[in-house]
Amino acid sequence: MKLGARIFKTGLSITLSLYVALALGLQPPMFAALAATFAIQPSIQKSFQTILEQIQANIISAILAIVFVLTFGHHPFVVGVVVIIVIAINIQLKMETIIPLAVVTVIIIMETPTDDFIAFASTRFFLIMVGVFSAFIVNLLFIPPKHETQLYHKINDSTENIIKWIRLLTRNDAKQKMLKKDLSRLKESMVKINNLFLLYKEERNYFKKRQYAKARKVVLFRQMLATSNKALVILKSLNRRENELHHMPEELQELIKERLDYLTNYHERILLKYVGKVKGHTTEESIQEVCLGKQKLTELFVHFYKKKEIDSDEWLHLFPVIAQIVEYSDQLEYLDKLVDSFFKYHKKENKVNIKEREA
Repeated sequence: MKLGARIFKTGLSITLSLYVALALGLQPPMFAALAATFAIQPSIQKSFQTILEQIQANIISAILAIVFVLTFGHHPFVVGVVVIIVIAINIQLKMETIIPLAVVTVIIIMETPTDDFIAFASTRFFLIMVGVFSAFIVNLLFIPPKHETQLYHKINDSTENIIKWIRLLTRNDAKQKMLKKDLSRLKESMVKINNLFLLYKEERNYFKKRQYAKARKVVLFRQMLATSNKALVILKSLNRRENELHHMPEELQELIKERLDYLTNYHERILLKYVGKVKGHTTEESIQEVCLGKQKLTELFVHFYKKKEIDSDEWLHLFPVIAQIVEYSDQLEYLDKLVDSFFKYHKKENKVNIKEREA
């Protein structure tokens, strides 16, 4: 979720929780606002999953807080013990993300209890739940997440960066210092994209037609990610084996450069085709070119090895690079088929919701 959207949703959740608490006569209403702050989630589906955990964790926290206050009082040491127990229980239940809200519940309930402690604790518990449900409603109704748009643009940006470095490396034009920095950033970027894909994948559609279209898009985006990851693997291998690569016979170097130029162009074209910027399906000639290219590269590599123009150590080092280029070809072919299939069948349901990047 973008920072601006999260801030806006948090503000709306706090406002709603304050109004609801005041309308119900629950005091002090700022405790509901505090709970709403912790309860905001990055996606609608995440909200559905988390609200049950939040209710469960808050009930456990409230019960423990009440039992310990009635038994041992509300001394700071007792509060600390209850907090430790609550944290341990939530870790055991694999609900680590709920811990901050559960701890807040304990502190709010155990803070200066009155003579009628059960009523006091019940009011505080309801204030917490007002905040939790306010955050859930805001997440459900306002600013639906645009994970599909974000996911596409992030995949596209990272892929463009990877392709740029592959082209520079095959031409022996890459500055190692800059490449090393960018490789580190690209690895982090791909991890973040994978996390964003999980958020996109877990978001449900509540209309059957959209569910099927969403399932097809999930498969497509998963393959986009797999293909970009494969391009990153090739970039890392080329960087690691740059010296060996430039000691290869010139004909083989030229063919590797030529094949990677063709494949990276093909990759860019597929991503553009998904958002309607490239017309038509992939032709049989293009598919044949990919297949023949794989065969030609493999045969030439083996040919030079048999002629003893590549020694065994260099062959062992470069063979994985050749294999990865062949696998990259396969991944691209599969991605292209998925995109063509997506637009060929179920045209009414299969609609792309990618928006242009905001300025």
